[in-house]
Amino acid sequence: MAGGGPDHALVRLDRISKHFGEGETRVDALREVSLDVYPGQVVALLGPSGSGKTTLLNIIGCILDASSGAMEVDGETVLRDGQWLRPNLRQLRLDKIGFIFQFHNLIPFLDATDNVALVLRLAGADHAVARARATDLLDYLEVGHRRSAMPSKLSGGEAQRVAIARALANRPRIILADEPTAALDSKRAEIVMDLLRKVALEQEAAIIAVTHDEKIFDRFDRIFSLRDGRLEADTAHAD
Repeated sequence: MAGGGPDHALVRLDRISKHFGEGETRVDALREVSLDVYPGQVVALLGPSGSGKTTLLNIIGCILDASSGAMEVDGETVLRDGQWLRPNLRQLRLDKIGFIFQFHNLIPFLDATDNVALVLRLAGADHAVARARATDLLDYLEVGHRRSAMPSKLSGGEAQRVAIARALANRPRIILADEPTAALDSKRAEIVMDLLRKVALEQEAAIIAVTHDEKIFDRFDRIFSLRDGRLEADTAHAD
């Protein structure tokens, strides 16, 4: 059954492997990776280019299948022996997972509120409900005063906060971030990470971020290191 308390892992990976190609052209991107991430945790995936970080993030996000292994999302086994058990992965992503990217990818002809509300509209919410939720999220992330601004008029930090609001629109329990602060200076990067920690704690969400950004390492509860597709280290970090 899905759901659970603070001791219930929101993401549980059991010996996840992924390879591309066969025979002499085979590339093993992930090799039996196991890890658990719990409500309220902010964790990092580190490693050199080609270590498997983005591949792992895409499997957790139910975008890429695995070659073998099992995965639980919010208490539900969604992948077993490399096979998806859910017929509608799009709905699973809408219900459970939010995505944040290095570049905000906001729609340039929609203002901040409508960029956030669009996710809810796609999920079937009516216009008024979607805009009200978007407004609340922008206020929560301390960018409500920019709710009518177009993306081109937002600073880098403001645009990234709008992108975070968009990721939170459907109240996901799991938030996946791919280099969320790489395009920001140190001060704005710290603000964004502090907001993500706030989201994790107050909404009992799990946040998993791929990053090379050393200036934010102290904002993570745990740091998982990957090399050549293998999980090398799991380090406790922030207080």
